[in-house]
Amino acid sequence: MCQSCLSWYARCVAPYIVHAGCSANAFADMRKRMIPRAAGFVVEVGFGSGLNLPYYDVGKVKRLVGIDPDGTMLGLAEPKSRSVPFDVDCIRASGERLPLADSFADTVVVTYAFCTIPDPEAALTEIRRVLKSTGRLIFIEHGQAEGTRCRKWQERLNLVWGRFAGGCHLNRDPLQLIRAAGLHVVEAERDRFRLPFWQLGSHHAGIAIPGTG
Repeated sequence: MCQSCLSWYARCVAPYIVHAGCSANAFADMRKRMIPRAAGFVVEVGFGSGLNLPYYDVGKVKRLVGIDPDGTMLGLAEPKSRSVPFDVDCIRASGERLPLADSFADTVVVTYAFCTIPDPEAALTEIRRVLKSTGRLIFIEHGQAEGTRCRKWQERLNLVWGRFAGGCHLNRDPLQLIRAAGLHVVEAERDRFRLPFWQLGSHHAGIAIPGTG
C-alpha cells in the first residue's frame, strides 16, 4: 500500500476498526474489573474513543483528563464524555509529553495503549512524573505470548499488524516496561487471549505505584 493510502487509512479507517475491536467482550470484561478502582484526579493515557468511561465509579472520580494524540478517536469519545456526571477534559497530546503538572494525578489509567505508543519508555517516565507519591497506575495490556509458537507468529505478524491496527505492536512486554520505569507492580494477573484475538498473546492487568528511589 502506498504511503498516502496508509496515511488516509490511519486517519479515516483505523480508528473505527480499533474502536470496534476493543469493544469486544474480552476487553470489556477486564475493564469492568479494573477501571472502577480509579479514584480522585484521574489521567487516562491513551483515552481513545472513551471505552473506559462507562466503567468508572462516579462516586470516586473527581475529574478525568483523557490524553490521546488521535483527533478522530477523541471525536468518537466526545458523546460519552458529555454523558458522565464528573468533569472530563479531553486533550489531544502524546503520552510521551503529558501537558500536566508534576504530581497531578491520584490515578493514571492505561488500557491497551503501551502497544501503540511510539516510545512507551518516555510515556512511562511522564506517567511517573504526573503521579502523586501516593498515586497508582492501573494498567490493562496485551503483550508477548507465553508460548513459543504464538510468540513466533507475533514476530511474523508484527509489522503488518501495526500498519492496519493503529500502530499496535504485538511483541512488547508491558510488565517489563513498567518495572524499568521505576514503578513497582503491586498487583498483577496474566491470562491469554483466545480466538479471535489469539495473536494478542498475554492479557495483563494490575496496579503499580511509584518507586521511592
